[in-house]
Amino acid sequence: MAKKNRWRKYFFLTGMLTVALSVFGVLRLRDFGQTPLPLPATAMVTVAKGDGLNRVLPKLRASGISQGWDWQWKVLALKMDMAGRIHVGDYEFKNGITPAGVLAMLASGDTARVKYTLVEGRSFRQMRAELAALSELEDDLAGKSDADIMTLLERKGMHPEGRFLPDTYFVPKSGKRSDLLRQAAEAMDVALAASWNGRDSGLPMKTPDELLTLASIVEKETGKAEERPRISGVFVRRLQKGMRLETDPTVIYGIGEGYDGNIRKKDLQTVTPYNTYRMHGLPPTPIAMPGRAALEAAAHPAPGESLFFVATGDGGHVFSATYEQHRKAVKTYQLKP
Repeated sequence: MAKKNRWRKYFFLTGMLTVALSVFGVLRLRDFGQTPLPLPATAMVTVAKGDGLNRVLPKLRASGISQGWDWQWKVLALKMDMAGRIHVGDYEFKNGITPAGVLAMLASGDTARVKYTLVEGRSFRQMRAELAALSELEDDLAGKSDADIMTLLERKGMHPEGRFLPDTYFVPKSGKRSDLLRQAAEAMDVALAASWNGRDSGLPMKTPDELLTLASIVEKETGKAEERPRISGVFVRRLQKGMRLETDPTVIYGIGEGYDGNIRKKDLQTVTPYNTYRMHGLPPTPIAMPGRAALEAAAHPAPGESLFFVATGDGGHVFSATYEQHRKAVKTYQLKP
């Protein structure tokens, strides 16, 4: 009887010890998962295709994350149900992040990326200057001409102006500056094709490139969304009637880096491919990067009779159907008393 009681006592104590160790282990694991990691600097880790937690853990150690035993990380990952859910990419872990936070980022694919926003109306020259400031990305554009860059993008012989869609783009921090250009170029391909395929019938533009050029002029002429179709309508009617476009933004583009903020009489009289006061039709290339709204305006110009417009000084324009009306508008809004 005494022997049986001893066994009962042994099993009871063993059970209690097991429970106590289990509770201790759970609490220890919870504390580990929620304990901020004291990193001396930002820890960068690259997860490659096929990497599981066994391969990622040494990379975490190499990046400066030394806290915790491997088994703690693995049990925590099992508890978070993230086995097999680690995403490829570059990760940036900042000081104070917890082990649970690290694993959550790996499971969600919250990678370190560089953001770049191309604003409507930018020129390719301005775009290159903006990309040059993205020091986090590999510079594979330095020393290359515009033609070299287009060749790099597998667009040999294509003029770069207007070929990149204004939008916000992201690339991994391990990426290249040309990666952003490639994204924007492919996005413009899609947007231009959609506008061209859905365009109104009877337009004077014979190719998608001509629609892109008109859209770039519309983009530079007005920043007001409601005016874009009306501006487009004016230019379309002038093209249909064989009238010169006579638009300042094309002249400015032709002047290039020499433009100082003023268009002089000699600028309007100089014959260049972009001086639409002297040349008929559209200029040979776009003059800026048009956004989706400008593309749609070029594809769907507003109907009407106006053939002229003049800036009012507040960002808007007054539209006129006759030259006499236009002269009065110019006198009202632009000629100083």
